[in-house]
Amino acid sequence: METQTQNNTSKGKFIVFEGIDGSGKSTQLQLLLQKLREKKINYYETREPTDSPIGSMIHQIMTGRITTDNKVIAALFVADRLDHLLNKTDGICEKINAGTTVISDRYYFSSYAYHSVDMDMDWVIQANSICADLLKPTCTVFIDTDPDEAMRRISNGRSKSELFETRERLILVREKYLEAINKQSESETVIIVNGNNDFHQVADDIWQKLHSYF
Repeated sequence: METQTQNNTSKGKFIVFEGIDGSGKSTQLQLLLQKLREKKINYYETREPTDSPIGSMIHQIMTGRITTDNKVIAALFVADRLDHLLNKTDGICEKINAGTTVISDRYYFSSYAYHSVDMDMDWVIQANSICADLLKPTCTVFIDTDPDEAMRRISNGRSKSELFETRERLILVREKYLEAINKQSESETVIIVNGNNDFHQVADDIWQKLHSYF
């Protein structure tokens, strides 16, 4: 993942991009990084699942090379997330404490939304509570995109879909995202952006809501 450095003695921010598959969040993350480079802001770009051994197993499950129960998948995401936070080589808790702002493509709201389709959301939230205790996002950006538009983008963008990339699933996941955001409204800072707009408009909307953090 990409790192941009400068001297900075203050604690870094933690900005997370969330959305259903095909929402445009990865594109919007890159557009935000462009803004940060222009402003010479110290940042580290990352994502979940990670490229760790646990994350690599998750990637194999998502692409159908390994099959397992959804509860196992949920537990693997928690394990990968903890390693993401605490890994001695590139753990993001240490980076933020050192003054680096971390921009992540997905964090625990992804688990809340995707896994609670198959199991109780409160269980998923509790399973991730150790991660939330270690590090809550400064702000989570939820790009709210219509599932039909998301499926159109997925179909145009690649030849093979992953495990959760069906219209029916994305409809349920979007509903679970909104449920989780409402459920966590008192303890989390989440901004919701209309992802159906032109990507330049989406980027402008995001920056208008995030620029005060930088």
